Amino acid sequence: MAQFMDVHQGMKGITGDQLKEAHEADLAIEKEEGVHFEKAWADPQSGTVYCLSEAPSADAVQRVHERAGHRADEIHPVPLTV
Repeated sequence: MAQFMDVHQGMKGITGDQLKEAHEADLAIEKEEGVHFEKAWADPQSGTVYCLSEAPSADAVQRVHERAGHRADEIHPVPLTV
């Protein structure tokens, strides 16, 4: 499976509890799309949230996020990691 980094904008002021809740919403349904969300990061000041996942496609990642209620603004493949 491929890795993807997605970006959510407009979450200014997000708290740790809210980030955890959003991540858990993804985890609850990820298997239905063959996705695994590995980690999420947030910058409350800018309102940017990043999620790293393994998935069959960017579309599968977006479907999970949409169903969980927080559509990604950008999804980027991660072809190389160290």
